[in-house]
Amino acid sequence: MKQILFLLLIFNLKLFSQTVNCNFVLNSDFVDQTNQQVFSTLEKSVNEFMNSNLWNDKSLEAHQRVKFNLILNLNSYVGSNFTGTLQVQVERPIYESTYLTPIFNFLDKDISFQYDEYQPLFYNPVSFESNLISILSFYVYVAMGMEADTFRINSGTTFFKEAQKIVSLAQQNNIKGWNQSDGTRNRFWLVDTLLSNTFREYRTVQYEYHRRGMDFMTTDLIKAKKGVLFSLEKFLPLYKRRPNAFLIQTFFDAKSDEIVDIFSQGPEIEIKQTLKTLNRVAPYFGPKWKKIR
Repeated sequence: MKQILFLLLIFNLKLFSQTVNCNFVLNSDFVDQTNQQVFSTLEKSVNEFMNSNLWNDKSLEAHQRVKFNLILNLNSYVGSNFTGTLQVQVERPIYESTYLTPIFNFLDKDISFQYDEYQPLFYNPVSFESNLISILSFYVYVAMGMEADTFRINSGTTFFKEAQKIVSLAQQNNIKGWNQSDGTRNRFWLVDTLLSNTFREYRTVQYEYHRRGMDFMTTDLIKAKKGVLFSLEKFLPLYKRRPNAFLIQTFFDAKSDEIVDIFSQGPEIEIKQTLKTLNRVAPYFGPKWKKIR
């Protein structure tokens, strides 16, 4: 009887801990290294670390787990030192559909860490263990916060605050990417702007775009398109305050192709005003907006 209870406990803990569905890919094409074993080991270890760890207090079924991709492009590998860039792509499902819509696309250029093959990876929320663990954990909470915001307005705050705690702990080690002086588009500024009232419209748009727009794509296409248009107009106040806000660019890095597809097919609706808004708040995507007919 005790053995059965023990096995049930282990099973429940495993189910309980699987709160994200992360696909970590390591690209070593730019590194001159004949022995690829350490890269394979790292890739496997990171995937196990991300997908088996306990990140929140909710037990989730497979289809409910936060889905995101991390693509590490290595620039150099010397001894146990890794440097490169990390592409972060977060997705979420659309209601009554198998379609996964991109909600966040961000390139982190400040990736550096030490890793020895078979080194265990453990997350401790109250201490800095390694830069690798801090980076990975940071993006887990960013991904969870991003997805939460698309289902209920501002519900990602708890997760963003956890990411901010990771920033604070990592700053004490003076590693690039965690401090406000390291640039304008790093991990410090990402979570700082997400939690700032100055950039509140970004999170409002994330909610409106998905819950009042995309989630109606399978049931009422006209309503869905109007919901998307309505949400995009809400970028204007943010643009007027901060015309170069990088959060706006990250939104369209994720959404520009989808927006073109939405308004280039299916029932037509009036989009003249929204095209003006798009060209104003996201002029760097002008060539794509011209594709909308």
